[in-house]
Amino acid sequence: MDIPRIFNITESAHRIHNPFTPEKLATLGTALRLERGTRVLDLGSGSGEMLCTWARDHGVIGTGIDMSRLFTEQAKLRAAELGVADQVTFIHGDAAGYVSDEKAGVAACLGATWIGGGVAGTIELLAKSLSPGGIILIGEPYWRQLPPTEDVAKGCFAHSISDFLMLPELLASFDRLGYDVVEMVLADQDGWDRYEAAKWLTMRRWLEANPDDELAKEVRAQLTSEPVRHAAYTREYLGWGVFALMPR
Repeated sequence: MDIPRIFNITESAHRIHNPFTPEKLATLGTALRLERGTRVLDLGSGSGEMLCTWARDHGVIGTGIDMSRLFTEQAKLRAAELGVADQVTFIHGDAAGYVSDEKAGVAACLGATWIGGGVAGTIELLAKSLSPGGIILIGEPYWRQLPPTEDVAKGCFAHSISDFLMLPELLASFDRLGYDVVEMVLADQDGWDRYEAAKWLTMRRWLEANPDDELAKEVRAQLTSEPVRHAAYTREYLGWGVFALMPR
């Protein structure tokens, strides 16, 4: 079980696998008013930066689940580096359908709502692991401005314009699901640059070290096209945020 190898290559140097900067991640932790000992469940935990830094800064405990072997190992190394390996556990596995035996004060899925078949299904899944009075965190894209054509939407890696909502509509959709939005922290263009542009140096260094690899042509094509695509599409049209929800 693993994610496609291309992602393990392009994001191998990332600590955060979404458009959040470390500062945004810290802002989110502070905004949630986390108490020491709060249990956090993170489905699609990537390289573990959220759990590890919150364990260090706020004294949380918790578990992260991710399909990438590489990212899971990186998360364990990060926990050891920050001295929180006794507070957080990282499991290589499929987060789809995962329900924790121990209820969590915070149940999160940041940027991997495909595990529940979309936002609504992922919220429903996270709710099964949530303790009374707990908070669900959903990280999800939205349109900063509506794409003028379907081709522009596809340039943002959407299948169509209808894949994502404008921010007010996304917030309203949480209300219709029976949840109060109690906080939100939004990525900005600098965050998108750090997420997307950081891949380019990684790809270039990888190509220099692996010129004959079977994925070399694909990585070369991405390195050639991605800067322009990002500047033209993702950076201008796509927003991303983490939304804190509490069931009514």
